[in-house]
Amino acid sequence: MPLNAAVTGYGSVAGPGLSTSMGGSESAPLLMPEPEAEPFQQWQPLTKEELEVVAGGPGWRKARCYLVLLFWLTWLTMLAIAITIIVMSPRPVETPLKWWQKSLFYQLQPDLLTEERADGSGGINALCKQLPYLRSVGVGALILEGLFDKKASPLNPNATGERFGTLPQIQHLLAESHKADLKVVLDVLMLDFSKYADTFPQHALRFWLEQGAAGFAICDTDAAYSETTLLEWKGVLKEFSSEEKERIVVVKQTKDVLPPLKSFSQDNVTLVDVVMRSILPSSQHLMSAKEVAVSIETHLQTREEDDVWPSWTVGGKASLHLKKLLLVLVMTLPGTPVVRYDEDIDQAQDKKKRPLASALFSTLSHSRAREEALLFGNFTFLPFNSSTDDSFSSTNSTLPSRPSPPILAFLRSWGCVHFLILLNVGPEPHALDPAWAPSLPKAGVFVANTGTARLGSTSLDTLELRPHEAIVIKLFEAGSYS
Repeated sequence: MPLNAAVTGYGSVAGPGLSTSMGGSESAPLLMPEPEAEPFQQWQPLTKEELEVVAGGPGWRKARCYLVLLFWLTWLTMLAIAITIIVMSPRPVETPLKWWQKSLFYQLQPDLLTEERADGSGGINALCKQLPYLRSVGVGALILEGLFDKKASPLNPNATGERFGTLPQIQHLLAESHKADLKVVLDVLMLDFSKYADTFPQHALRFWLEQGAAGFAICDTDAAYSETTLLEWKGVLKEFSSEEKERIVVVKQTKDVLPPLKSFSQDNVTLVDVVMRSILPSSQHLMSAKEVAVSIETHLQTREEDDVWPSWTVGGKASLHLKKLLLVLVMTLPGTPVVRYDEDIDQAQDKKKRPLASALFSTLSHSRAREEALLFGNFTFLPFNSSTDDSFSSTNSTLPSRPSPPILAFLRSWGCVHFLILLNVGPEPHALDPAWAPSLPKAGVFVANTGTARLGSTSLDTLELRPHEAIVIKLFEAGSYS
C-alpha cells in the first residue's frame, strides 16, 4: 500500500475542531500553554492629594466619629469610677465644735496676779494688761477662782474686798476680757445657793451673765450639782445663749464615777457641758515619778467616751522635773485642756526664764488649734511590748501596785495625719524598741518637746528620750511630708 494513501494518517487523531489533514495534525499543540503572569506592582503609600481624597470619604468619617465617641465614653467611665470610689471610701466626718471645745482654758486665782508687788505694780489693771498677752499665746478662756467667798452673797463677791477687788473692778475685768476676745467662766465652788430664796440663785446668774460671763464652774460635791438645780441653770443660760455666745456649765469631777449627766425627765437634756478631770489624784505630798507614771497610764488605758465633752487638768502635785511633761500631756489629750496659772509664762516674770516656757505653751496651743488630729482626732493608746521594770511600780496604796512601762505613748489621728506623743516619766533615758509598733511610719518631724534641741525630722528607730521628757512628733511615710 502506498504510504500516501488516502487513509487516516498514522499518529493523527481526529477530534472536534481538528482537521484530519496532515497539516492540521501537525499544527495542533499537544499541551495547553500557561497564561503569562501579570507584572508585580510594589505597594506605595498614598500621596497627600490621594489621602485627602480618600479621607473625605464616608467610610473614614464614620470611623473617626466612632473613635471620638469611644474615647469620651472611656474617659467618662473612668471619671465616674473615680468619683464612686471617692464617695464610697470611708472618711472621717468633721464635727462642728463649740467655742469651749476649741478653746484652751487658763485657770487662775486673781489674787495671784493682782496682789500689790514691791515695786508698786499689780492690782486689777495689771491683770487687764496681761489679757492680750494671754490671748497671743493661745488662751481662749479664763476660769476665775476665788471670786466668791463661801459666806458671801453671789451678787457681792468677796464682800470685804481684800482678796480681789470691788464689783466695779470685776465688771471692768469682764469688759476688758471681751475686748481681748477671751471668754470668762466664774468659779462658784462651795457656794451654797440653798440658803437663799428660790428665785435668788437665778437672779444672781442673770446678773453675771448680763455682765458678760460665759458660764459657771461647780464641783460634783457642791449642793448645786443636782438635776433640779442644773435644769434651772440650763434654762437661764439658754436665755442668754446664741450660736456664737453659748453659755456653759463646767463640773469638776472629784469622784471616781459621776452621777448621770442627762435628765431623762426633760427629754434627755444634758445637765452640764464640760466635765473637768484631773490626771493626778489629789495628795498632800509631792508625787514621785513612779506614782505619776502609774496615774497617767491608768487614765490612758481606761479612758472612755463620754456623752459630754471631756476636759483635762493636772490636778495633783508633781515634781518640777515633770511639770513640762504634764503640760504636754494635758494639751494633747482629747478634750479641752485646762492649765493652771503658771508663773513661768506670766508676762510680769523674769524675761530670761519666760521665753522658754511660753514658747512651749504657745507651740502646743497653736498646734492644737490648727491640727484637726490634735483637736478632735481619734485617740489610740500604744502599750510597749518591751519588758517592764519591776522597780517602776507605785508605792501609793490608792494606786494600782503593778509595774509600769518606762515610756508611755499614744496616737492622735485624723484621716492620714498621725501625731505620736511620747512620755518618758522615768529618770533614765530610753530608746524605742524597733518592734514596738511596726505598723507606724518610721519617719516624722518634731512638733514640740520639753527640751530645746529637738528640731527638724527624726526616725523612730534612732530616737532616744531623755529623762522626764515629752515629745510630740508628726509622723509621715518615708519620702513624703504630708
